Amino acid sequence: MTSDLTIARLEDDPHPHLARLRDKEPVAFVPALGGWLVTSRDLALAVMRDSAAFTVDDPRFSTAQVVGPSMLSLDGRVHTRHRDPFARPFRPARTRERFTAFVEGEVGRLVGGLAPAGEAELRGDLAGPLAVAVVTEALGLYGVDAATVRSWYGAFVEAVSAITAGGAAPAEAGAAYRLLRAAVQEAIGASRPGSLLAEAAREDLTTAEVVANAAILMFGGIDTTEGMIANAAMHLLGHPDQLRLVLADRDLLPAAIEESLRLEPSASVVDRYATRDTGLGGARVRAGDLVRVSIAGANRDPSVFPDPDRFDVRRGNAAEHLAFAHGPHFCFGAHLARMETGTALTALLDRLPGLRLDPSRPARAHGLVFRKPPRLHVRWDA
Repeated sequence: MTSDLTIARLEDDPHPHLARLRDKEPVAFVPALGGWLVTSRDLALAVMRDSAAFTVDDPRFSTAQVVGPSMLSLDGRVHTRHRDPFARPFRPARTRERFTAFVEGEVGRLVGGLAPAGEAELRGDLAGPLAVAVVTEALGLYGVDAATVRSWYGAFVEAVSAITAGGAAPAEAGAAYRLLRAAVQEAIGASRPGSLLAEAAREDLTTAEVVANAAILMFGGIDTTEGMIANAAMHLLGHPDQLRLVLADRDLLPAAIEESLRLEPSASVVDRYATRDTGLGGARVRAGDLVRVSIAGANRDPSVFPDPDRFDVRRGNAAEHLAFAHGPHFCFGAHLARMETGTALTALLDRLPGLRLDPSRPARAHGLVFRKPPRLHVRWDA
């Protein structure tokens, strides 16, 4: 069953393959991945909760190879030391206080600029620029233009995807890291009021550690948020019956966003490494083995989500998805990502009458690690 499961099939449409594995072999060794793939929700939770048995702290961890040790590739007290200086400013109340006006302003500017045209490519024209602007503001990388920031995180994402698929990181990732380091050093030195980077540097983090964690925030804050916005728009516009429900009752929009996160999480897998021999779902996992948790598989577990392949904005338990991971590595930017997505979709529905997918240029999600439509073309009644 697993010998014919290729990287190309997982990139294109993993869901039928994940469903077969979840039904027959929820912890399966997949040769193409060089490790175990966990596809059921209960076992995914067990792995992500138990950092003593399943750790990220391994030299093979993809992001550590690209940017060095960070909150994403460390466990225990050292993980807390890296994470806390960055996580505190993203608690719900502080997130609302700091970012609500900024996000609304950016969304208003971007959607207002699109409105007269009658058509757009939403990933490139809205989702990406919004996510870049918010992360640039959050990090305090003033003076660095959005195109530059986007080129950095694009190089990092390409490198992580290449390593996850069994390849090597391209040289562009090293160049992007050096440029990011220079910008972080400038931000630390300037120590502007509210600078997240300067604050982190004052809390026993070295410059290299601040740079690594800034790169991690680009993964979470840019690529996955861009994917979250694009996927939510794609799902809502691709299901006219569900769109009508949301248009008739805007209180359903947050539920629609959670259902989109469940159906197609923009970060579809997370990696762990077994620290000891252990049994997991009937499999004998050996110390050092790669254990890859399929968030995409867990989110369509029919024992938790009946009729799991259906997009249903009235699904009562959609928020039980694992799109933001779980355990010590739960994404602390979840509140901000939800704010960006909700604000963007509200503006699109309010300001672009008759918004619909462009039938001549169909869209579907693609990607092994980061899943989103390569392009999302839409039209409306200008």
